[in-house]
Amino acid sequence: MAWYTNFFHGLPQAAWKAAQTEEQTQLDLELLVETLDFGPDDRLLDVFCGYGRHALPLARMGARVTGVDISDEYIAEINTVAKAEKLSLFTITADFLTMSETEIGAARSFDAAYCLGNSFSFFPRPDMLAFLTRIAGLLKPGGRFLAHSEMLAESVLPDYQARNWQPVGEEGEEPILFLAENEYIPMESRIDSHLTYVRAGKTQTRIAQHFVYTLAELRGLFVEAGLTILDCYGTIDGEPFALGDEAVWILAKKNK
Repeated sequence: MAWYTNFFHGLPQAAWKAAQTEEQTQLDLELLVETLDFGPDDRLLDVFCGYGRHALPLARMGARVTGVDISDEYIAEINTVAKAEKLSLFTITADFLTMSETEIGAARSFDAAYCLGNSFSFFPRPDMLAFLTRIAGLLKPGGRFLAHSEMLAESVLPDYQARNWQPVGEEGEEPILFLAENEYIPMESRIDSHLTYVRAGKTQTRIAQHFVYTLAELRGLFVEAGLTILDCYGTIDGEPFALGDEAVWILAKKNK
């Protein structure tokens, strides 16, 4: 069973939501609109959609969005909002890698897809190839895919941090203290993170795993899956990726 299967509930889920700012979400949305080349009524696929911080605004713009996430709490939150606002937003509670064709249903041909929020780094090589192959299989020919990762080798290894901590939370709320102890496993190109969340005397712990790829390794996997990389950005503003940038946004399209 993958580590993320039972990760997203309780304090970790609340901490992730509290850490996302309106400004960051707006910048994400602007990049999605600028790069994915979609219009009203086009079908969009949001992989690991979380609580819908991208899916809901895009549905409000008129796109027909399908969101996939393993957290039933997140999906319930999205569905409540989508129903109240009568949005064209279909959700699937499942692991994207293992969900069946029946779960995907009729919404299996998408104009564009995206995977933001660093969940693109969850997979070892065989699963990463399966993930990208499934993305390619769900896109129309020429359909675009935008992936975001903060675990690119060129990003994380030059400034590797074995420990860090930070408070997260909105103003007026008691913050969640988030502590991470990281161990890099060279033979696996993997970072194992032992995470602790504390708020109001309540403590919860988790273990997360993120796999580290070079950009060249990812390019090979994209090609093998039937996707051609168009651009790699090192900032949300679309600047070309360079060594040491904190994250990468990879824009690709399905081969015709």
